[in-house]
Amino acid sequence: MPDTRTDLTRLRVALTVFFALDGFLFAGWVVRIPAIKEQTNASATTLGLALLGVSAGAVVTMTLTGRLCRRYGNHQVTVVCAILLCLSVTLPPLTHSALTLGAVLLIFGSAYGGINVAFNSAAVDLVRTLRRPIMPSFHAAFSLGGMTGAGLGALLAGALSATQHLVGLALFGLLVTLPTGRTLLRIPPPIPPDSAARTTARPGQPERPERTGRPGRPRERTLALVITFGLIALCTAYGEGALADWSALHLEQDLDTTPGVAAAGYSCFALAMTVGRLTGTRLLERLGQTRTLVTGGTTAALGMLLGALAPALWVALLGFVITGLGLANLFPVAIERAGTLAGPDGVAIASTLGYGGMLLGPPAIGFMADWFSLPAALTSVAALAATAAAIAFVTRGAAER
Repeated sequence: MPDTRTDLTRLRVALTVFFALDGFLFAGWVVRIPAIKEQTNASATTLGLALLGVSAGAVVTMTLTGRLCRRYGNHQVTVVCAILLCLSVTLPPLTHSALTLGAVLLIFGSAYGGINVAFNSAAVDLVRTLRRPIMPSFHAAFSLGGMTGAGLGALLAGALSATQHLVGLALFGLLVTLPTGRTLLRIPPPIPPDSAARTTARPGQPERPERTGRPGRPRERTLALVITFGLIALCTAYGEGALADWSALHLEQDLDTTPGVAAAGYSCFALAMTVGRLTGTRLLERLGQTRTLVTGGTTAALGMLLGALAPALWVALLGFVITGLGLANLFPVAIERAGTLAGPDGVAIASTLGYGGMLLGPPAIGFMADWFSLPAALTSVAALAATAAAIAFVTRGAAER
């Protein structure tokens, strides 16, 4: 196992790069969706169905990646999925119908779901080895990569075709993956000092671990806790998905702002989440996991009530900022706890639930907006954030190491 500070530092840097690359590539694809829609002549309904390919591929792969990580190793699966992600991001602009778009998005979604489970599992091992709550820093890298990818995509949208843009992203991703992946593969996964493996060996045979430091398949006594932390991830991701799709419309429709100003709503939220994650390690060290989860969920609930029911633009933007700061560290902590409890399988279960929340948010908000109003629908984000805080409080004995 890596037994020097240099090895662990190199491992942390490599994982940080992969988190950032994941966010960068995914955001690059997202900003080209309008161009792909025009190219495939898809209606809003058929495009929505095609986009489910990303979700379906991710969810199915997340449930399988835990097993692959246990069999082949987190680092190996991370590198393979990174290469697949780089290659598959080039496929959408090659399609000319919603059906073929949905098919290639299954591949893209599979790579995206796989790498998320794999590098989160690797990050959990590192967190346990260092005995420091650094998980939010990895998710901050993802957020920064996403913001960079979206900004670059907006700049290039008028100069490059979708094909040129996404092929360029793929080449860049491969150039990053090759050296970073080589580094990652050269560093054996760390084994936390509190659960070091004992080994046995027969003459002439390599040592074989009797008990690994990484938890294996979830048992009944831990599965309930893993699902519990997965529900916290779901509540958090619900808010992220809802604000990504509905915040601009809320500001434009309910507060009579211009489209340009309305777009700033999600930017404020995303920036606040990034800042919250960059400071997450220090916050966790000061408050601990339970108080961080409870305080974050409560803060997000109050912020979203402010953002949804605000009578003025500046109040709504302030509410979005408070919501972003509150939600910032809930997902990383939930994933890290699930991984600590049950290894890659725990990460896979919690990630699947979390991703399900991100999928559930936008359509749920749409239905509730039709039944009631958009501001009323957005208060569901506050309700689920408060639910996450309540779950964290009830399970406080399990939330702390």
